[in-house]
Amino acid sequence: MKKAVKNKTSKVNASQSTHPWRLCAPGRHWVREHTMHLPPNKKNPGGSTTIRHAHCADNPTGKDQLYPDEMQEMGKQNFSNVQQKPCSIDLGFNKKFMGNQYDDLIAGWTKYWNDIFKPEIPLDPNIVKALIASESGFDPKRLADQKDEDSARGLMQVTNKTRKILADEKGELKDHYLTLTREDLIDPSNNICAGTRWLFRKRAIASNLLGRPATWEEAIEEFKGTRTTTKARAKRLMAKFNEYMERLKKCEKL
Repeated sequence: MKKAVKNKTSKVNASQSTHPWRLCAPGRHWVREHTMHLPPNKKNPGGSTTIRHAHCADNPTGKDQLYPDEMQEMGKQNFSNVQQKPCSIDLGFNKKFMGNQYDDLIAGWTKYWNDIFKPEIPLDPNIVKALIASESGFDPKRLADQKDEDSARGLMQVTNKTRKILADEKGELKDHYLTLTREDLIDPSNNICAGTRWLFRKRAIASNLLGRPATWEEAIEEFKGTRTTTKARAKRLMAKFNEYMERLKKCEKL
């Protein structure tokens, strides 16, 4: 293996970032350090392998896109230091899927999207935790329909349709896109990032329908699709969420 040569573009001017946690300037994305195979040439007929250092690369369209490598690195560098975390109880998920093991990720992505969108009433990380509990029971590999690869998956049960909308620069979103594969959604950090971004989108939709700023509970209703299902099912969906939310509220008062 050849000796690695440091990439000159690996240093990023943080002042140009869209958010202090972002590693690259707008229109660029972070690529982690990786092995790179070089094709055969006169010097090395058999080809060679080298290390490409972590660096910023241009987004194909120049728009603001978050990719998994940057999501992971942002979490490693910043999330444990976030002060406002969800209440650290496991909500009864204390065996196979620990109900408090994703608290740092929940806190980090909640703060990030609050910072980006600056809602008049910030999203409470407890809401995201209650949503995860009610959607997946903290199972990061949960697939809603085992026979359908496009079905909702992961902690926040993000569908393949939603994943595509989050990346589509010509679709309903106007900014702050995410590029993820279906497999990427199994990763807890990627899934919470995407799910929380989608929750903000659902709040915007609810606000447009209501003609006023929607509450976060109304955003949760939109996220869960209560408008397009039966009243009985909508009631069950929200009852499950509200149960976990009440427990988290009581926990905070202790």
